[in-house]
Amino acid sequence: MTDLEPAADNLTTLESHILSEETRHPGATGAFSWILAAMTLSAKIIASKIRRARIEDVLGTLGSKNITGDTQQKLDVIANETLLRALGTRAGVAVLASEENEQPIILQTKVDRPYCVLFDPLDGSSNLDACVSVGTIFSILRHDTQADPIEISILQPGTKQIAAGYMLYGSSCVFVLTTGHGVNLFVLDPAVGAFILVQENLRVPESAKSYSINEAYRADFPAGYQRYLDWVHGQRYSSRYIGTMVADIHRILVQGGVFMYPPTKAHPQGKLRLMYEANPMAMIVEQAGGKAVAGTQRILDIQPTGLHERTPVIMGSAAEVDHVLRHVKAAGAE
Repeated sequence: MTDLEPAADNLTTLESHILSEETRHPGATGAFSWILAAMTLSAKIIASKIRRARIEDVLGTLGSKNITGDTQQKLDVIANETLLRALGTRAGVAVLASEENEQPIILQTKVDRPYCVLFDPLDGSSNLDACVSVGTIFSILRHDTQADPIEISILQPGTKQIAAGYMLYGSSCVFVLTTGHGVNLFVLDPAVGAFILVQENLRVPESAKSYSINEAYRADFPAGYQRYLDWVHGQRYSSRYIGTMVADIHRILVQGGVFMYPPTKAHPQGKLRLMYEANPMAMIVEQAGGKAVAGTQRILDIQPTGLHERTPVIMGSAAEVDHVLRHVKAAGAE
C-alpha cells in the first residue's frame, strides 16, 4: 500500500473532515461547509460524465470559444453548468465566477451571503479525447459587502483566499483542499461514493530533478527561462509535461519538481488565468511548503484588475523554483 492509498479501516470522509473543522469555529453558520459539499457533489457528477463521455458522445468541441479565447469542449459546458447549478443553490454564495462566463454571476447582494466562489470548471479539457487526466480548480473568497459595483468583490489578491482546491479526474478521482492550515488529499472510493482522506498535511518535496514546461515554445520564452533550460539539460533533469495544469501540479505535490508557464511573444502577460487558476494553485503549493511566483513576484501578492487577467507561472518545490528564479534574475541583470 502506498502513502496515497486509504487503509481498509479508514472512515474519515471529506464530509466528516469538513464537519470536524467546523467545530473549531464556534461562530460557524454552516454556509462554508455547504459550499464544499456542493464542490464534492459536482466532482462526483463531473467524474461520472467524463467516464461516460465517449459512450454518451460528449467528447470533442462545440465549434465555439469561451471568453478567454479557448476552444470550448462539450464537457467544458457540462462541467460549468454542473458547478453553477450546485453552487447556485447554496445560501452562502453571493457571487460565482467561471472561466466560461464573461462576467461574474451575482446571486444575492445581502450581507448574509458571505462568500464568492471562482472556478475553472474543466482544466485541460482539450486532452479529453486522448483520455488524459483533467481537473477542476476553485477558489473561495469572502464577499466584500462594501464593493460597488458588487462585481469587484472578487478582485482580491490571492492572500485573501479562505480556501482553495482542485479535483483531478484521472486513474482515480482526487480532491485536494486547503483552508489555510495545510493541504489534505482525498480519493473518491467508488464502492461507497465518498471521498476518503488518504493524506493529511501533504508536503511537496523540497527538491526533485524534474521540470514541467511546454518546450515547443522555447524560442519565444524570455532569456532567463532559456538559460534555465540550458542548465537543467546539463544537470540531466527529467522533463515531465502533461498539458493539464491540475495534473502537472498534482504530480509535483506528490513527487516534487517545478511547473512553469512563461510569458511568450504571443502572450506577453502569460496565458494562465490569475484568479481561478494561478491563485488557488499557488495557495495549495505554498500551504504544502512550496513556492509560487509570477516572474519574480509572489503570485498571491498580485492585485487583480479583472476576472480573466492572465499571469506567468513558476511553482513547485521551493529549491527548484529558486533555481528558475536565479536564471531569470541573472538574465534580467545583464
